[in-house]
Amino acid sequence: MSYREIKSAVAVAEEDVQQLQKTVKSILSKVKTDGDSAIRYYEKKFDDFDPPSFRISEEEAAKAGEELPVEVIEELDFAIEQVTAFARAQKDSMVEFEKEIRPGMLMGQRIIPLGSCGCYVPAGRYPCLTSAVMSVIPAKVAGVQRIVACSPPGKGGSINPGILYTMHKMAVDEIYCIGGAQAIGAMAYGTDTIAPVDLIVGPGNQFVMEAKRQVFGTVGIDFLAGPSECLIIADETARADYVAADLLAQCEHDPQARGALVTTSETLARRALEEIERQLRDRTTEAVARASWEDKGVVVVVDNLNDAARYANEYAPEHLEIHTARPREVVPLLKNYGSLFIGEDTAEVYADKIAGPNHILPTGAAARYTGGLWVGMFLKVVTHMEVDRPASLKLAKYAETQGAYEGMDAHRYAAAIRLRNLKE
Repeated sequence: MSYREIKSAVAVAEEDVQQLQKTVKSILSKVKTDGDSAIRYYEKKFDDFDPPSFRISEEEAAKAGEELPVEVIEELDFAIEQVTAFARAQKDSMVEFEKEIRPGMLMGQRIIPLGSCGCYVPAGRYPCLTSAVMSVIPAKVAGVQRIVACSPPGKGGSINPGILYTMHKMAVDEIYCIGGAQAIGAMAYGTDTIAPVDLIVGPGNQFVMEAKRQVFGTVGIDFLAGPSECLIIADETARADYVAADLLAQCEHDPQARGALVTTSETLARRALEEIERQLRDRTTEAVARASWEDKGVVVVVDNLNDAARYANEYAPEHLEIHTARPREVVPLLKNYGSLFIGEDTAEVYADKIAGPNHILPTGAAARYTGGLWVGMFLKVVTHMEVDRPASLKLAKYAETQGAYEGMDAHRYAAAIRLRNLKE
C-alpha cells in the first residue's frame, strides 16, 4: 500500500502518557482506601463541588424535564425509542440452545444478564444529552438488575438537566453527580454509600479512560472509548463541504479528537483543507476544533479505493464514513471500525445524537478486536453439558489419556475412576 500524507498528526509524548498513568493511579488508590471522603476531596479539587450528597434524589431527577424546551424533550424521547428498538433487535439475534452434539452428549448455552453495571456519562466540555441513553438502554434491554450512572457536575452545580431527564425517563436505579477517574474508582471498588458494580461502560476523557484501564480485572469494562475519531474514505465525487463538516463535527469534541481523510483525489484533498479552514472560522467551537485538527488531523492521498480500505483497516477508526460514487462496493473491503456510515447522506452525527446504533465505540485502534457497546456486553453467554453413560465412557477414555500425557494426575484419575466404574 502506498500513500502520501498531505497533512500529518503530532505524536503523543511518552512522558505525557506516563504522567497520566501516575495521576490516575494516585486517584484510584485514594478512592479505594478512603471511599466517600476521597470522592468528596477530588470533587472539591477538580469541580469545586461539595454537595450534601452526591446521589441525586428521585424528586430532583423528576424535575429535570421542567428545565428543558419541549422540542428537546421530544428529541430525547425519540432517541430513547430508537436506541431501544435497535437494542431489542440485537438481543433478538442472540439465542439460547441445547443440542445433542454427539449421541448422548447434550451441550448448550444460556444467556444471563449481569447483576449490575455502572454507566459513565461524560459532560465536561459539552453535555452530550444522549450518552446516558446509549449506555443505559442496552443494559435495560438486557435485563441488568441494578444500573448505576455517574455524571460530573455542570456549571449549575448538578448534572445537566437534559442528561438527568433521560436518566429519570429510563428509570436508572442510582444516579450520582460524580465525574472523572474518581467516579470510575467509586463504581469499581465501592464506597460506604456506593456498592461496586460488575461492569463499567461509557466514554470519557483521557483520565476516565486510563481509570477504566487500571480497574479492569476488578470489574469488567466495555473497552477504551477515549477522544472521538472519524475517518472518511472519499473519491473525486465527494463533496468537500460535507467532508469538512463531518471531520470538524468530531474535532470539536476534544482537542485530542482525531479526524482523518483518505482520498483517491488530491484535488479533493486540497479542496477539503480549504473548506475546513473556511468552516472553522464560522464555528463557535473554533478553538477546540482547530486545536484538534491542527494537532491530530490527517489527510492522505492513495492510488485507489483498495488502498484506502487498507489504510482504514490499519487505522481502525471509531467512526468510518464512505463518500464515494458507489459506497456499497467499498463496504466488503472494510474490517476494522466502530461504526460504519455508508454514503455522503449518512452523516455520522445522526448516530451521535438520535439514530439508534450505539455511539459508544472503540477508539485508539481498539476496533481491531472489538465492536461498539451493544446489548450483548451486558449478557453472559454461559455453556453447559450433560452426558449419558455411554458418552461418559467415551469421553473418560480420551480425558484419561490426555491427563496422563500432560502429567496432570488428578485430572487423569477423575476420568479413570469413571472409566473403571462405567465398565463394571
